[in-house]
Amino acid sequence: MWRNHPVGLPGVASFAIGLLFFLVALLAARRRAGAEARGNATRSRRSMLGILVQGVGIVLAGFGPIDVTLDPLGATAMAEAAAVALLMAGTVGLFAWASRTMGRNWSIVARTRDDHRLVETGPFAIVRHPIYVALFLLMLAMAIAYGHVSHLIGAIPLYAIGTWLRIGEEERLLGALFGGAYDDYARRVRRFVPGVF
Repeated sequence: MWRNHPVGLPGVASFAIGLLFFLVALLAARRRAGAEARGNATRSRRSMLGILVQGVGIVLAGFGPIDVTLDPLGATAMAEAAAVALLMAGTVGLFAWASRTMGRNWSIVARTRDDHRLVETGPFAIVRHPIYVALFLLMLAMAIAYGHVSHLIGAIPLYAIGTWLRIGEEERLLGALFGGAYDDYARRVRRFVPGVF
């Protein structure tokens, strides 16, 4: 079994507050997107499987007992809280920016709509899949906040497999819908890390 490390209350609190803001951003994105079933709501089982595998990876990063025994005002607890707060700020900021930029195109499961448009602005001008980057940051923040950094050995590969399942399907749908315009966009903009990957 993976080893859990002691953590401080400030880091756990930072994660909880960040998670609350993330859930608010998620609800706002759902409201902006409207009824997902409208239009040509072509959904993908492969995408749903990817969501499940990603979810298992994220849960694995946070699964297990949390040993909140560090001195809450100690240097280690404060550094941990700062790291968690930065990661959660990145998570919430990137997710909110991306989902707002997508507007009605945003959906949890890969699908297209009759009025779907190719989004190339906002964070999508920097990376093609900013929401998956945001979820990765959330997973890292959880592992640090809960003292489960060693869990990332299993969580990251699961998250990566789920992400590849999802992006494969999303990129297939967007390529079929937008053809050469999507191919040009994919050549210009990397998937996850600007200019690298």
